[in-house]
Amino acid sequence: MPDKEKYEEVKKIFTAYLENKGLRKTSERYAILEEIYSRTGHFDVEELYAGMKEQGLQVSRATVYNTLDLLVEHGLVSKHQFGRNLAQYEKSYGYRQHDHVICTECHKVVEFCDPRIHGIQTMVGELLNFHILHHSLNLYGVCGDCRAKAAARSLAE
Repeated sequence: MPDKEKYEEVKKIFTAYLENKGLRKTSERYAILEEIYSRTGHFDVEELYAGMKEQGLQVSRATVYNTLDLLVEHGLVSKHQFGRNLAQYEKSYGYRQHDHVICTECHKVVEFCDPRIHGIQTMVGELLNFHILHHSLNLYGVCGDCRAKAAARSLAE
């Protein structure tokens, strides 16, 4: 179950957004929103869809895709590519800005936060006369687990 207070706030924002756009406020859309805000970390569409089906929730794949698009458009969910053809999502309302380190071997994603990055963002915005709205920093490398597996394979050869 998501943080009840945060979920209710997000639900109100989403409701206002749907009303403003003249879109229907369906139980499926709210079930998807609740499922997303009860998750931790990153997920793809199939993981979200399968998780909802396991709970016995009746929702189509198309509704999941369409609702995710609406949530991304309104800033309640963030979408990432991380160098693969598979989009990854995460809840974003009320969560601190963070960046990602992605393993190019196993595709593990680790989040990190460094206040120096915010300082750089502010300085660059002032220097170049930009009002920076948001940023995305993804660092790619090989994680310690994958490096250890590679070392073990090379020793075995």
